[in-house]
Amino acid sequence: MKAKDLTIDEKLTLLTGDGNWRLERLGGKLPELFFSDGPCGLRTVREGEHALKATAFPTPSALASTWNRALAREMGELLGEEAIEREVDVLLAPGVNIKRTPCNGRNFEYFSEDPYLAGELAYEYILGVQSKGVGTSVKHFAANNREYDRFYQSSEVDDRTLHEIYLPAFARAAEAKPWTVMCAYNLLNGVYCSEHKKLLKTILREELGFDGVILSDWGAVVDRAKALKATLDLEMPHSDAAFARLKEAYARGEITDGEIDASVDRLLALVEKAQKARPLRKVLHTASERHEAAVRIAAEAAVLLKNDGALPLCEGERVFVCGKKAKTGVFGGGGSSCVDSDFSPAPLEELLRKEDPSLAVDGREICFHDWGELHGLFGLREGIVLARNADKAIVVVGCDADTDCEGCDRMQLTLSPVEEDLIRHIAAVNRQTVVVVYGGSAVDMSGWIDCVNAVLYVNFNGEGGNEALAKLLTGAENPSGKLQESFPLVPIASARGNTFTDVYSEGVFVGYRGYDAAGSSVLFPFGHGLSYSQFVYSDLTVHPSEEGFEVSLKVKNVSGRAGKEVVQLYAGQKFPLISRPVRELKGFEKICLAPGEQKRVVFSLSLRALAYWSPALDGWRTEEGEYTLSVGSSSRDLRLAADVWVHVPDAPSTRAPK
Repeated sequence: MKAKDLTIDEKLTLLTGDGNWRLERLGGKLPELFFSDGPCGLRTVREGEHALKATAFPTPSALASTWNRALAREMGELLGEEAIEREVDVLLAPGVNIKRTPCNGRNFEYFSEDPYLAGELAYEYILGVQSKGVGTSVKHFAANNREYDRFYQSSEVDDRTLHEIYLPAFARAAEAKPWTVMCAYNLLNGVYCSEHKKLLKTILREELGFDGVILSDWGAVVDRAKALKATLDLEMPHSDAAFARLKEAYARGEITDGEIDASVDRLLALVEKAQKARPLRKVLHTASERHEAAVRIAAEAAVLLKNDGALPLCEGERVFVCGKKAKTGVFGGGGSSCVDSDFSPAPLEELLRKEDPSLAVDGREICFHDWGELHGLFGLREGIVLARNADKAIVVVGCDADTDCEGCDRMQLTLSPVEEDLIRHIAAVNRQTVVVVYGGSAVDMSGWIDCVNAVLYVNFNGEGGNEALAKLLTGAENPSGKLQESFPLVPIASARGNTFTDVYSEGVFVGYRGYDAAGSSVLFPFGHGLSYSQFVYSDLTVHPSEEGFEVSLKVKNVSGRAGKEVVQLYAGQKFPLISRPVRELKGFEKICLAPGEQKRVVFSLSLRALAYWSPALDGWRTEEGEYTLSVGSSSRDLRLAADVWVHVPDAPSTRAPK
């Protein structure tokens, strides 16, 4: 079926959706096409029904902390299978917006502050979902980096920053051929994203080569006719006013048959694509197997930030566990990504006993609701006595769906005063205190981190979080997660704008790029994460290749414990003609090494990867000159480096520095 086969009223009706979650069926002419949230588990809600139960996987920020492409692909496949079981055609995910500031309340739904890392994991996630015959919707296009006044505030972003920071993850995601892209609520440089012809048509369709359906975020369209002219195909949810506006605009000649038919044909092609993909819709895993996968992802997502010897727990130790979140953990943040799981996790202390029966584990919730209750009441006194008598104390704290939520931003990066006070009370009587921290973004730990022995940051790790945590604490699993964002002392871009505009004055210096350029100290750098194993880097070699350079090195596990290491490649120009970051992530590989094992890791680095966006040339430019290529375990733990000269035959003239 093509647009030419429909009446004008049918065409305009098709552009405005059907109810909350469906594409219009035109009285039975089209099969059903059903959309569903979300990125870490299906939130399937059909009219007149409650949300269906689903597996609560770790959030995208947790998935990104694995730095594991294979796990991103696997999680996508399993989400695709759940979509099949629930007759969902398009999953409204993944979100690839950049974590410009840790204050964004929706950061847990996004991958990283770095566009390369975000793009690589999004690419695999999309391939995983769509391998099952289920479509994806990459969102929120573009520059939606705060929840504060997201419906009204304009993101003021210069062209270079847009192309270097906020578009590359979408560009990489587009290479996976997502079925749809979802526009953002906000304005971009004064124009609503839903009506932004340069953003949607020129950049997304022409520059990035996206030929699928562009749909609105739910309620993001202000003027349906202007959105159509910008090539937005589908407004969701359905709005009678949108149909009336389109019909009026058509009668006045404001929108043309060609514009209408182009969008209608893309929607009809989406329906056809979904029908043709049905043979791929095979469910190969049980609910129990999906849960086990959620546990594995959660275990690999945990980031060991600090460890002065308290972890892993030793055989026969007396362990005291406290903190409200030790009971069930934190599955995810708040908002449209919430998953209604019917899995009830066991308390952490129970799982610790199960994982290592030799441990003598005692647990107390010590649940406080206000500052006054923390001081002088029996629960805390009892906890202090138990902590004093234990070999090690584990305090479980952190953020949750009340602090990290769609629609609002975080007002502070610290934990609540109650939780910080609890940590200090326990640490005062037990030098071997381990703090487990939940969060969807960076947490300021500066007020207490010096008084504790170890810190394990577990993100929002889904329904299998407590099981994964028990394995990590006892040493049954070796931590291998790395931070996908910097944990700052003073965050970049912490201001929220003035409700009219949010000026991206930091430019390309987002996250670690900004902290490095300013020489600022951070609590923990981008890419940081410890292990129970130790790894040695050696033998860095760089050779010219057809596309650029081949970079290789050896990594050896010099400990007696098998472990995984994320090897990170960074590049930076030594004497740039314009202001550029000191270094930028250009490659990563996660490898598993047995005790004493050594592997060679090889990266292929193209000249295009060394380019910056030139507003003067309106395109990408790689400067001829000297570059430093560094490899290491984090952005500030660079073990090996080499300087190379980049020759670009058709590069504009440059002068060497005196």
